[in-house]
Amino acid sequence: MLDLGQAAAFFLAAGLITLAPGPDNLMVLGLGLSRGRRQGMIFGLGCALGCLSHTVLAALGLSALIAASPVLFTALRVAGGLYLLWLGVGALRGRGGAAKASAVEDGQGRLFLKGLMANAINPKVVLFFLAFLPQFVDAAKGGIVWQILQLGVLFTLQAAVQFAAIGWFSGSVGRWLSGRPKAGTWLDRVAGGVFLLFGLRLIFVR
Repeated sequence: MLDLGQAAAFFLAAGLITLAPGPDNLMVLGLGLSRGRRQGMIFGLGCALGCLSHTVLAALGLSALIAASPVLFTALRVAGGLYLLWLGVGALRGRGGAAKASAVEDGQGRLFLKGLMANAINPKVVLFFLAFLPQFVDAAKGGIVWQILQLGVLFTLQAAVQFAAIGWFSGSVGRWLSGRPKAGTWLDRVAGGVFLLFGLRLIFVR
């Protein structure tokens, strides 16, 4: 089991990393602005739970295999980028953002899965977990795999709280803006732009 000091140090570091501007929280922000509180929070929860897949990979050592295989890493990177581009195009084709949240084609389950996939298939996050989690493992305690799994769950919990907060507050702002003429359309464009930016970045920036 993790001791209190070990868990506290990790929780603080994980919280600061999650809070820093990055693909996940910016995508949650953009989607909350364009689609509303509930949609932003559900998408954010999906992103957070996607961290569990990276935790399992890190615990089993599969992340090291991905890092050691340029072909596999590139394939995952391109697949992840194309998926984000697809989400971006879908957002650009939106019809009015939060003001028409009830008319959004995506159900809550589908939106959750989109967030889950956006995080889970990002190979850069896989490598981040491989590098980050072991730094807080105390080898003298034994049970290294069990420690990594616990750390991953802690990371997921704090990420879920932060992403939910971002989704809620951005949704509140989006709801206020949606009452303005044409604001909803522009909010969809902002969300789509965020997805497209990170999709292109994932594909072309090495």
